[in-house]
Amino acid sequence: MRQYAIKGGNPLVGEVEIGGAKNAALGIIAGALLTDETVEIENVPDLRDTAVMLEALKEVGAKIEKVDRHTIRINCANILTTKFDNDGVKRIRGSYYFAGSLLGRFKEGEVALPGGCNIGSRPVDQHMKGFRALGADVDIEHGCLVTRADALVGSHIFLDVVSVGATINLMLAAVLAQGQTYIENAAKEPHVVDVANFLNSMGAVIKGAGTDVIRIKGVEKLHGCHYSIIPDQIEAGTFMLAAAVTKGDVLIKNIIPKHMESISSKLLEIGCEVEESDDAIRVVASKPFRHTQVKTMPYPGFPTDMQPQIVVALGLADGTSIVTESIFENRFRYVDELTRLGANIKVEGNTAIIEGVNKFTGANISAPDLRAGAALVVAGLAAEGITVIDDIHYIERGYEDFPEKLASLGAEIKLVDSDEELQKFKFKVV
Repeated sequence: MRQYAIKGGNPLVGEVEIGGAKNAALGIIAGALLTDETVEIENVPDLRDTAVMLEALKEVGAKIEKVDRHTIRINCANILTTKFDNDGVKRIRGSYYFAGSLLGRFKEGEVALPGGCNIGSRPVDQHMKGFRALGADVDIEHGCLVTRADALVGSHIFLDVVSVGATINLMLAAVLAQGQTYIENAAKEPHVVDVANFLNSMGAVIKGAGTDVIRIKGVEKLHGCHYSIIPDQIEAGTFMLAAAVTKGDVLIKNIIPKHMESISSKLLEIGCEVEESDDAIRVVASKPFRHTQVKTMPYPGFPTDMQPQIVVALGLADGTSIVTESIFENRFRYVDELTRLGANIKVEGNTAIIEGVNKFTGANISAPDLRAGAALVVAGLAAEGITVIDDIHYIERGYEDFPEKLASLGAEIKLVDSDEELQKFKFKVV
């Protein structure tokens, strides 16, 4: 029984430092498979998902050395098998990046189809289409994505939908293919660019990452490198919303403000103050929130991973707000839990109609997925009384030291793992 216990009502005040981007780290760790030389990666977030990826590599013969908490050395010279199907791999979405790396380096691979959060359909059809265009035979057998090729040859690939996962996986496969590969309608997210920069530092030739056409000139071999992962856009956004919802004043450090523009603009719209500097953003909230409309879109639009957090803020805004989810069809599963805290939200299809309320009140709730779980924590921080959140393993997949970072800003939050600890927390804060 691991839970977060929260006593709401404290404005968050102070400074917080953001860690490395989880979604970039998963692609980059998989990319280390593409060379038999040592790769050193800095700013790796210490999370369940990254630990699963590293353990999967270790199990197939990679040498993993932890230089410090956030710096990892990986050597994949002595890989014993191209089959990745342990229980950990099945649990996280990013494990499918091993398919691209295995196909690129070994011309074959077998990777268990992944899980992750149940936020909607995330098919691998675009991955399969791209691998086939490069010359691979691709099948799903016994729950695994199986790829084989005599040789990989560059091709012109047009993605039917903008897919971050497919874009990264096809880059991983194409960097060692013969000739030129073009990925059109490519995803433009910051972590796509980061994976491309990492591969280029290993000797790949990738141009156009961050635009909708990525051009890749295949090379014969990749070499080791030293690389530092970009800051996590979604962790930063979550702390920006936490500052806003608690009527706080927080400086969010070690970020790339350009990546945060869609989030910053919505905070300004609803009445927050947002100040940018070279590598930090300060969010101050002292006025009542105004209602607004939000539609999630691929980057540079408003991120689907920030949709639950903005809904929490709009749940406390004056008037009626409308949030449209255009990426994942099950992303509103958390609304029932937020309603338990007093929110007034009606979901119709892919749209949430939010009537702002004066306050939230504490309750026992459960995290249905990673980002919704973080949003419910933010709601608990603003709620009157005590909120207890179950199923926090989802949150731990994507947020390093979340309760500790919040507590450093003045939040009353504690990780408890027994009824006795929970009662002690309640007795202490009442």
